[in-house]
Amino acid sequence: MIRNWNTAVRRTVGTLGGARRTGRRTAPVTYTLITMCCLLFLVSPAAGLNPAYGTGEELLAAQRAYFRRWGVVPAELFEDSPGSALTPATALFVHGSWVHLLGNMLFLYVFGAMTEERMGRLQFALFYLGCGYLALLGYAGANAHSQQSLVGASGAISAVLGAFLFLFPRARVTSLLPFLFFLPLRFPAWIVLPFWVWLQWTAAGRAGDGPGVAYLAHLVGFGLGFAFAWVRFGPTTRVKGVPVAAPEGENQP
Repeated sequence: MIRNWNTAVRRTVGTLGGARRTGRRTAPVTYTLITMCCLLFLVSPAAGLNPAYGTGEELLAAQRAYFRRWGVVPAELFEDSPGSALTPATALFVHGSWVHLLGNMLFLYVFGAMTEERMGRLQFALFYLGCGYLALLGYAGANAHSQQSLVGASGAISAVLGAFLFLFPRARVTSLLPFLFFLPLRFPAWIVLPFWVWLQWTAAGRAGDGPGVAYLAHLVGFGLGFAFAWVRFGPTTRVKGVPVAAPEGENQP
């Protein structure tokens, strides 16, 4: 079974992935999630493209109302409001800026396809939504009195990174390291992704009183993803030595 999986993976990766070059939809859930996030962002006030939302202060007010309506507001989440209980799910499809959206979608595109192929479509979809919901819930619980809205798919994508690390620890990832003048260097996933976790942990420890960037949601999601892969697949089902080209993206919330 592992041999067959290795063969399938090699056929899908190539320079940017064989399936991506030929246009085959080998990871439809991943591509559907990316498409949904992009389309919802384009029609939202966050993109700033729809003249119906106005400009200047009017646009800013529309953005704040949009984030509060569909994002997680920790102080309201644990109230007796059925609508608030759904916000950790809706917030996964809302992004605050172009950089926020593109950074998250880059990570999902790079790491989501292979993880989805390993898990299967339905299981990956439930994994993504469930871990994303729990990551935002954990962040809200740690900032229960905050009135600041939280949006973004980072918790779910961090879970994908955690699962990817367990399933493909030796996959070689091309990373852009700022302290090396953004030179593209290739490292195994077991080096790149734990380093990313360390950055999140360090940033979370230095965060101020406000929620700011949801580093805690990143850490919760990553831990959930790794734990799920470990429980579901076990150490004997790892896929080792799989080459994959993967540019490093933004670690936005």
